[in-house]
Amino acid sequence: MSQSPSHPEPSDELSAAPSAPPVSAPALSPPELSTGKVPRGSTELPSDLLETKKSLLNAEDEEEDGDASDFLGLSDAAIRDICDGLMGEDNARVDRDLEDLSSSDKAELLEKVAQDDRKSLIYGFARHFDAEVFSLINSDLRTEALENMPADQVARILTDLDSDDALDLIAPLDPDFQQDVMRKLSAKIRMVLEEGLSFPEDSAGRLMQREFVAVPQFWTVGKTLDYLRAARDTLPDDFYDLIVIDPAHHVVGEIPLDKLVRAPRSVKIDGLTLEEVHPIPATMDQEEVATIFRNEGLASAPVVDENGRLIGTITYDDVIYVIDEEAEEDLLKLGGVKEDDLYRNILGTTKSRSWWLFINLLTALLASFVISMFEATIEQIVALATLMPIVASMGGNAGTQSMTVAVRAIATNELSGANAWRVIGKETTVGLLNGILFSIMIGFIAGAWFHSMGLGTVIACAMIANLIVAGFFGASIPVVLNKFGIDPAVASAVFLTTVTDVVGFFAFLGLATLFLL
Repeated sequence: MSQSPSHPEPSDELSAAPSAPPVSAPALSPPELSTGKVPRGSTELPSDLLETKKSLLNAEDEEEDGDASDFLGLSDAAIRDICDGLMGEDNARVDRDLEDLSSSDKAELLEKVAQDDRKSLIYGFARHFDAEVFSLINSDLRTEALENMPADQVARILTDLDSDDALDLIAPLDPDFQQDVMRKLSAKIRMVLEEGLSFPEDSAGRLMQREFVAVPQFWTVGKTLDYLRAARDTLPDDFYDLIVIDPAHHVVGEIPLDKLVRAPRSVKIDGLTLEEVHPIPATMDQEEVATIFRNEGLASAPVVDENGRLIGTITYDDVIYVIDEEAEEDLLKLGGVKEDDLYRNILGTTKSRSWWLFINLLTALLASFVISMFEATIEQIVALATLMPIVASMGGNAGTQSMTVAVRAIATNELSGANAWRVIGKETTVGLLNGILFSIMIGFIAGAWFHSMGLGTVIACAMIANLIVAGFFGASIPVVLNKFGIDPAVASAVFLTTVTDVVGFFAFLGLATLFLL
């Protein structure tokens, strides 16, 4: 694992860039890019460019043999083949199959096989499951697998990862086992992880990696390129921007790599920095970080401590993960599920879901109480019992549509106090128009079914009223909850279901009592 850069005491001049961790390939400096010039009048390519051309053509031929669908995931047939090999104790076959899989495919394999097969793969074919594979599998499964390993083996896995990925792995572990693993790590890596764990969960400090490339503002392009070439073995695996710092390690600018390699060697670094700098406080919530990346179109951004000193960077791949995670979280909350429990044990899953089922039970009792107020009406007109669910169901579905749009818009900052009433008005109007459309349909159906146009008119009016209410409250409930600091994805569905059920039953049965008895 690469180590985080040190933070020297402020001085009048920085004689070297801060230390930075490993990279997979050296940067190309202008001298390397300018080799292999063709003499004037010559029709032949020099040998070095000829070899480059041949290698590129060979690579294109190899790519043509592949298929983009190969990168969409592991097929069920491949998973069955590996499981059959495990069952038949055909280790050579399993070993051969695993050899052809990418890290993401291996992670998918571990997630989809049964628990016994998963253990057989991890412990019997350990060489195929490196640190990258563990960084990709589901958090619950990963934690279970790591806690069943010796502490020194977990430490070796963490050492092979970037600091942000290592932090993801160690954070959910049992505190006692976590300390055992920490003791097996080098002092530098342990310090980096302990610092990361000190930041709030879901903050930029947990998301950032401590490996970055920072250079003093007084350097030239040539000196910077020479430094990158000389430090190629200690640079981060992937980086997109250089961070320009002052002697106190404060961020004063950012330079995209493409801008650096296009500039003449004599140009000062300070003259290449972007006009806007986006330093992110380490305590900022990861959702806010994702919003900044999306709005500004960033590839990476520096992270600073409370004193404004550079302590890490966040890259777009981490932000993509956050966006996916937050979208999944909101979707699960809308269904009354606190978090993804696909791989959790049965008792844990049952416990996490029972609370919202209890809340739904209470709202159902309230709707039943409204129905009980009209027992006499239902006894005289039995057809009402047949048609009641239609009104409530249509209102519930219409309200859920409006609520889903509102919750997602709030999450992406598209809906705020500035345009809330406009959105609520639109959803209410949509509810009115849909109410008119479907009231005509259900009015004729109910009238023909029970040979009573009066009954058809009552259910039509109730349908219009409930769909208007559903559109209004479907959009307004998330806005109100968000204003009071309550997560609208969690609580909106409970309130909306109650409103549409109560209003639907009350409007239908109340109108029937007034006009049909």
